[in-house]
Amino acid sequence: MKTIQMILVFALIIVAGKTKVSAQNEEVKDGVYKECEVMPEYPGGVNALMSDIVSAVKYPEEAKKNGIQGKVFVSFVVDEKGKIKDTKIARGVDPLLDKEALRVVGELSKTWTPGKEKGKTVKVAYTLPINFALDNNKKEK
Repeated sequence: MKTIQMILVFALIIVAGKTKVSAQNEEVKDGVYKECEVMPEYPGGVNALMSDIVSAVKYPEEAKKNGIQGKVFVSFVVDEKGKIKDTKIARGVDPLLDKEALRVVGELSKTWTPGKEKGKTVKVAYTLPINFALDNNKKEK
């Protein structure tokens, strides 16, 4: 099980490292920004977010049994109060993994530091990748 957790952490570090925010300040419909001057932040930062995700993920037994793996992208909005709203699958892998990814994001109930644009808190769209990977060298129980 620790192998799965380490793979998840490693994958999130890679994705977090490649994700850079530019200051395009692009607003989409309903006052939700794709990017803003100060992006929302999970309490404790990226490391705490990764740790909480790894702790919360319960790899579905049927998915393990069938060798289902892949990266699920969950999108949501961090509102002006730092709460997660409008959670949905942006790109899924399998209904079993998609459902688990939504459950995990739903457990990230800590209040985020909201995004800011021109000194005001704003709603910001956020996409979080959750990688489900099995260690093929060992039998998982």
